[in-house]
Formats: sequence, structure tokens, C-alpha cells
Amino acid sequence: MNRQAQAAVLFLTGGAILHAALTDLYLRYVKAGLQPLLVAAGVVLIATAVATVWYERQAVRMSDGDGREVARASAGDGSQAALTSSGNGPEPDHQHQHEVAAETAAEAHDRDHAHPHVHHEPRISWLLVLPLLALILVAPPALGSYSAMRTGTALQKQPWGFEDLPAGETVRLNLVDYAGRAAYDHGRSLDHRHIKIAGLLALDRDGTPYLVRMALSCCAADAQPVKIGLTGRIPPVLRPDSWLEVTGTYTAKQTKDPVNDGIIPFLDVTEVKPVKAPRDPYDESWNG
Repeated sequence: MNRQAQAAVLFLTGGAILHAALTDLYLRYVKAGLQPLLVAAGVVLIATAVATVWYERQAVRMSDGDGREVARASAGDGSQAALTSSGNGPEPDHQHQHEVAAETAAEAHDRDHAHPHVHHEPRISWLLVLPLLALILVAPPALGSYSAMRTGTALQKQPWGFEDLPAGETVRLNLVDYAGRAAYDHGRSLDHRHIKIAGLLALDRDGTPYLVRMALSCCAADAQPVKIGLTGRIPPVLRPDSWLEVTGTYTAKQTKDPVNDGIIPFLDVTEVKPVKAPRDPYDESWNG
């Protein structure tokens, strides 16, 4: 692609990144903490595109100026040659004059025909813009139950410790916190407490329901699920990929993830209600 086309693609790429970073769209791809880096990257790409166009125009202006200088010099040489041939100047070296005239004519021919002979790049290269338009116009869904049930649980290593829970009979926890306490603390801090947890509903091949949050280390490409099995008062009709808030109590029941043999703790459910999907579908509390 020529410089102007390259600048256009750079500008569209930077604009697409800025559009994603300044809306919630970027949360489908990376962690929320990376938003400042995305904004900076978009600004740099747009600035690069503008600078490319500016330098390209400057180069064209300088080329046009050089062409005018050559034309004026050629005209001066012609006048001098005319004066010499009319007898008003010293006798020229005819062979040298002929060589200079030939070189001047060759330069003028090359200058006049430079632009018409520019090789155009294939138009198919503009298909590179289509993914950028898709990023702007089509918002991809966040990873859901299909990915969660085909990926091993991220609950693989024991946390260093657990903070004290707030007072009260009912406490709201994120799914990762409950899973860690249930799997590695054996529910000591959860006994006799009602726990509220929100997550994405997933079903295995046997129809066992799980509450899931996809955890990111960096971006959606490395997402792994943290899973909690549900038992107790389960609604008769369950729709995968719906978001639920469940209230329940700790149970010692556990199972092994069939994908990577990780621990999947359970929650004894007493109440289930549907909720809206959160702004950030991935759980930021996971640190890998």
C-alpha cells in the first residue's frame, strides 16, 4: 500500500482502539486496568497517521519545487545556447552542448512521466480495513458457558490467606472468594453464614448447574473459569448463559473438574433470582 493508504489504515486502527477503550467494548477483550494503555495506543496511532500525511505532502511540495528549478535552469541553458549560436558568445563545444541538451531532455521526460507510471497496489489490500469496521460495528459477546465448561477451572493454587468477613448473617462475596474459602479453608469462615454470589449459569453434560465467572490474567485469550457447583433448591428450568444471584450456605461437597482435575466446591442454594449482566463480565479479583 502507498503512504496515504497506510496512513488511512493507521488512522482507522487508532480510531477503533479509542472507540473500544472509551466505551465498555474493551472489557470484552482485556482487563479494565489496561484501559489507559489502550487510550495511549490509539492516540499514538492517530498521531502517526497524521504525521505520515503531513510528511508526504511536504515531500510532494519539495519535489514540485525542485522540478521548477530544473525547468528554469533548462530555460537558462537554452538562452545561453541561442546567444552562442548567434555569434554573441564564445564558440561552443558542439559535442558537449549536444550531451547537455540530451541529459536535460531526459530529465524533463523522467519528471513529466514520473507520476503516470506509479505502480498502483492491488485493491484487495483494503480488505485489511474490514476487521477494524467489525470491531466498531459488531460487539462480540463475552465468553460464556460454552467456553467455561470446556476449560479447566482456574482454582489451582491455594491463596496465601483470607480476610475476615464483615459482620452479619448474610454476606455478599464474589465467586472467586467463595470458591477459595470453600476449597482451601474448608468453609471455616463460612459456617452458619448466608452467602450471596452472582455469576453466569453453566450446565455440564449431565445437567448439573454451575455458577461461573471467567477470570483474566491479561486478556480474553487467557481467560479461565472459576466454577461453583449448585445444589439444594435449584429452579426446575435453567437457561445457560443467564446471570443469577444465588443465596445459600456452605457445603463440604466438592468435585473434580473433568478437564484439569481442579477443585470445584459447591453451594447449598436457598434462593435464586435472575440479575442483569455486569458491566465487566470478567472477574477482576483473580490475580492468577
